[in-house]
Amino acid sequence: MATNGTLTWLGHASFRLDTPGGNRIYVDPFLTGNPKCPEAEQQPERVDAILITHAHGDHVGDTQDLIGRFSPQVVAPVEVHDWLWRQGVQDGVLDPNKGGTVEVAGVRVTLTHAQHSSSTNDGTYGGEPVGLIVRADGMPTLYFAGDTNVFGDMALIARIYEPEIAILPIGGHYTMDPREAAFALELLGVRRCVPCHYGTFPLLAGTPAQLREEAAALGLDVEVHEPEPGGSVEL
Repeated sequence: MATNGTLTWLGHASFRLDTPGGNRIYVDPFLTGNPKCPEAEQQPERVDAILITHAHGDHVGDTQDLIGRFSPQVVAPVEVHDWLWRQGVQDGVLDPNKGGTVEVAGVRVTLTHAQHSSSTNDGTYGGEPVGLIVRADGMPTLYFAGDTNVFGDMALIARIYEPEIAILPIGGHYTMDPREAAFALELLGVRRCVPCHYGTFPLLAGTPAQLREEAAALGLDVEVHEPEPGGSVEL
């Protein structure tokens, strides 16, 4: 049966994207050490590509281990690429910057602006964080905002890339909360949202229910998906 692909939430800001072409892509693969990642998801059976939004340990996650086991293609911002290179990962990592587009595992990945910070666990500067536009034939255009607050240029992201599904952080404290995320949905003009970066730790207190309330207060008609960790959304 034909499918537009599936997006599986692995807890926190980690996702597994299974594309219509049969490829398996991990976004910010924080698996081991992620208190919300189901045990069955912590040891992938295959990884065709990895996409990284910034250098923080809860986003780079298991990248080095997965590279050693599966030799996937990796898309990472320039400074994260350079840090991986210094760790001995010197093949298969692409290093676009904001506005750049690369193709891996049958999808086109464009780096966009995000507002956050970025450093590795050892304190190395990680460059600027990014969001990700992910496109493939037969699949809705996805916008992974990464760790960010809301910013006005999300309207440009909407205009240029026309995302159909937004994957937004809503937990608050380190990223935007449900109120800011609702304004992000207004700027983006999407009709579907998969919230993330909430519930992992007590500080990340925002909820999908609050996002629905805030979106409704703005008069938005948006479907807010709420999979459990390990649950999937049909694209």
